[in-house]
Parts: sequence; structure tokens; C-alpha cells
Amino acid sequence: MAERHPTDDEIISMENAKSRKSHEFTSLSVVGGEAERTKNSTSITIKNRQNTTNDGLDISTNEKFAPPATADSEDAITEPSVEPTHEYVVGFKLFLVIAAVTLVVFLMLLDMSIIVTAIPRITSDFHSLSDVGWYGDVFLIAGSALQPLAGKLYTQFSSKLTFLSFLLLFEIGSVLCGAALNSNMLIVGRAVAGLGGSGLVNGALTIVAASIPMHKRPAMIGIIMSFSQIGIVSGPLVGGVLTQYASWRWCFYINLPIGGVAALLIFLIHIPENIVAANVTKRTAKSVLSQLDLVGFFHFAPSTVMFLMALQWGGQKYAWSNAIIIGLLCGGASTLLIFLAWERHAGEKAMVPFSILRNRVVWCSSIVTGLFFGSLLMFSYYLPIYFQTVEGASPTMSGVYMLPSILTQMLAAVLSGVLVGRLGYYTPWAIGSGVVVSIGAGLMSTLKPESPNAKWIGYQILVGLGRGCGIQMPIVACQNVLPPGQIPVGMAVITFAQQFGGGLFLAFGQLVFSHGLVEGLAKFAPSVDANKVIKAGATAVRDVVAKADLRDVLEAYNVSVNDCFYLAAAGSAVTVFASFGMGFGTVKKVEKKKVDGVEV
Repeated sequence: MAERHPTDDEIISMENAKSRKSHEFTSLSVVGGEAERTKNSTSITIKNRQNTTNDGLDISTNEKFAPPATADSEDAITEPSVEPTHEYVVGFKLFLVIAAVTLVVFLMLLDMSIIVTAIPRITSDFHSLSDVGWYGDVFLIAGSALQPLAGKLYTQFSSKLTFLSFLLLFEIGSVLCGAALNSNMLIVGRAVAGLGGSGLVNGALTIVAASIPMHKRPAMIGIIMSFSQIGIVSGPLVGGVLTQYASWRWCFYINLPIGGVAALLIFLIHIPENIVAANVTKRTAKSVLSQLDLVGFFHFAPSTVMFLMALQWGGQKYAWSNAIIIGLLCGGASTLLIFLAWERHAGEKAMVPFSILRNRVVWCSSIVTGLFFGSLLMFSYYLPIYFQTVEGASPTMSGVYMLPSILTQMLAAVLSGVLVGRLGYYTPWAIGSGVVVSIGAGLMSTLKPESPNAKWIGYQILVGLGRGCGIQMPIVACQNVLPPGQIPVGMAVITFAQQFGGGLFLAFGQLVFSHGLVEGLAKFAPSVDANKVIKAGATAVRDVVAKADLRDVLEAYNVSVNDCFYLAAAGSAVTVFASFGMGFGTVKKVEKKKVDGVEV
């Protein structure tokens, strides 16, 4: 009788099952208050071992054991565990890996904002004023639509090669934008760059998870997030300088040398894998495609596109009551429901398995990170308007004036990450961060045209301190609760939440700002032509308004900016409550001990 060989799918399933089992706790039992081995188990428990419930409560005083949480449980919260043997990157190689992924994430975030100050020159060259909205929107829409599939790709192929592939796609998009001959070519380039960017942030976090032990990740993730987010703040400044002194095309060409250096570093350094690497050469195209859940992708992508288009167009290009906006929202909601039903049906083969979607830590962390990122964008976009319009600062000086929050955030992120690694608990930092940022944002909303420098410096320090202490904690929580094989998908969910939350806040922020400016002009400067002021833009308002009316117009601008800070304060306050859902797990490393000569 011929020997039956397992199929490709069966081999993959056995490998993934073997990988998961190596990270799970073996079964334990307690008899008469003493620890003993169960049948076929090599683990030993200790009577006084501290345990944690699914809600993160200490139950050690009850002298009984809570079953270990798994990624499949709804409220899975990790308890301290000894990490399995794994090859980590150390020393100078680790420094190069962190530097490389930080540069890449910096470039991706820089690309989101650098185009802002280049758009006026682009529209003049291409005579494409009607396409302005697409230059920024298509990057966000393309990146968000591909996000979950990008995470799934990291579970099937080498993280290094997948990361480099997305980086190459991002660079190709940058080349297309820089060499654009017309507006349509530029839009296509932005879409390609967005598709490439969809796998960069979650890929960077996946590489970090494979390169660094859990108790050291908070500090490193804090460094990456803080340094890379300088890209959002510095984007308009860098774009303005390049557009003025070189060409707007260099806003895209700048990605090539920096991305090339980062790619070279990643290529030369061995990156360990956190999951069983798939042997692509021995797999058929059918088996690869079956693992990617393309059915789920083809429902998720249009849902995301419709929602984001509705958010970008609503209240700007079309009224919210317009049939187009209503149709987009209804279409997005219906395809989202179909997507969720399919993902539930597909089980663990889904693009985003339901065991991840229903995990309380994951979805609460997604809410927190989306609100954090959205609040960050409120400061990044509207604080420069306060400095340049209300205070009359140049674009260069407005960037300098934002240093208090940037430097404080960087320092706080590193220190909080180190302390989380030593103390173990990350959720208290997220809760405290939401409190501090909401207070800081509330104080920022009190700024006036005549406010002294000490106020906006002090308020920025407070906001930067809060952001630095909490912005990486949702990422840490997800990596701590998910098994290694699901971390790439979990990071894709977190990254999607960041982008979607950012898009949501930018849409609402623009609506709040525009509405506040119109009302402010009607209240403080009723004799001024509001349409003329709005069309002039924030930086040119002093050129189109008479000197006698300037103070009143600046007051209207100040009020509208303050309204955006209210939005940031509200979002940060909600993170306080959502952070409790992240649980009170710990990343603190548990030292191995010996009991009767057996290591436990």
C-alpha cells in the first residue's frame, strides 16, 4: 500500500500547531495545597505562585490557580511567563536594526505630512486644483485598505523579505510621484506609496517582536514611535524648505536615499523569525493563496475605502446629508458586516482571525491607539496654525516652537519604556497618559493671541510627557497577550487603528476648525469677507486683511484652533476608560527557578 504524504496545508497546520504548543503552559493540578505533576506534564507549580485572573486581579491569597489565558479567549490577559528559547539580536546589530526600522517608519509618517506645503506649487504646475484632496487621501485610503492583508503576509513569509518588499513598493511610489508628468500620475504614485506603507509600521513592530525579548520591548518601541513621529511634525517644514529652495519633487525623492540605507541595514543583518517560516519553494500557489484569505480582503478593502472617502468628503466636498455620503456610509457598513461574518466562518484561516478580533486586550488597545494617534495629529496640524497665523511665526520657527512637546515625548517614551521593563505593568502608564494629555490639551485650548511663551511651552511639555508615557503601551499590551504566530496580524490591527483613527480625527478636526472659523469671523469680524479669509489660507491671512481688522480675524482663528484642542482633549479622556480594557498583565521577566533539581 502506497505511503500517504501530508499535503502542504496539513504541513503548515502541523507546524503552526507545534509553534503554538511551545508557547503554552502545560496543564497543572494542585492536591492538598501541594504542587504535583500531572500526567505527561513536565511543568511544576509552586503553592505560593502568584496568579492573575482574566481581569488582572491578584488571586494568590486564595491559594488556587487561574487557568492560563490563551489568545483564543475573549479576555485573554497574560501572566508572567518564561519566554521560550529564542535567538535575539544583541549589541551593535540590535542598534542597527532599531535605527533602520525607525528610519523607515519616520519616512512613512513624513510622507503623510510633507506634501501639505508642496500642494500649492503642485497645483500650479499641473493646473489641478480640483485634485488637491486626492493627493493626501489616496495615500491614506490605499494604506488602510491593505493593512490586514499585509499583517497576514508577515505570518506566511520571512519578516525580513516581506518588510523589504513593502519598502521597495513604497520607494517605487515615491519615484512615480517625483517623476510625475501630470496630476493623474502623481495620484497613482501616491496610491502605490500608500500600498507600500501599509506593511511598514506593522512590519517594523513585527521585526522588533522577533529581535527583542518582551521585557525590553517597551523601551525600544517607545524610541521607535517617538523618533519616527517627528516625521509628522517636521513634514510641513521640510516640505516647505524643499519646495522653496529645490523642487516639490524632492519631497518624494528624499525617501530614496534614506530608505536605501535602511533597506541595506535590514538586508545585511540576520532577523530571527518568531513563527515557523514557510518554505515557499515547496508550496503551491494555491496553498499560499488559501492562507491569505483573499475573500476577506475583497470585502474589507471596499469597506475601508468607502468609509474613508465618506470621512474625507463629508462636510467638505459634499454635505453630510448628500446622497453620495449616505451611500458611501451604508455601503461601507454593509460590506463590513459581510466581512465580519466571513471572518467568523473562516476561523483561524481568516485574514484577521476572530480569536484576535474578540480579544478584549486587542480591541481595547486598538481604541486607545486610534485615539492617541488622532489626538497627536490634532496638535501636529493645528498647533503650527496657531504659531504661524495667530503668533505670526515663520514656518521654520513654528517647527522650533514645537520642540518642547517633541523632546519631552522622546525622553518620556524612553524612560517609561525602561520602567515598564523593570516594573512589568504597562496599563497604569496608558491610564496616566490619557489623564495628563487630556489636561494638557484642555490647557492648550486656553491659549490667546497675547499668551506669554511660558504658557505654550509649559502646556506642550505636559502634553509631550503624557504622549511619551502612553503611546507605545497599546502595542506592548498586544504583543504581550498574543502568541508569536499572531503578533503580525495583531500589529496590523493596531496600525490600521492608528491610520483610521488619524483619518477620523483629521476629518472631524477639519469640520470643527472650518465651522469654528466661520462662526468666529461672524462674531469677531462681521465686516470682513469670510470667504476671502478662508481662501487666503492660514499663512496668507495677514496679506488680505486690513490692519484695523487683523486683530479680530486672528481672534477668530484662535477660537477655531482651540476648538480642535477640545477634540484632542475629549479623545485623550476616552483613552483613560478604554485603557482599563487592556488588562493588568505584566511584561516582567520571570526568572527560572529549580525545585527538586527541576527547572520551572
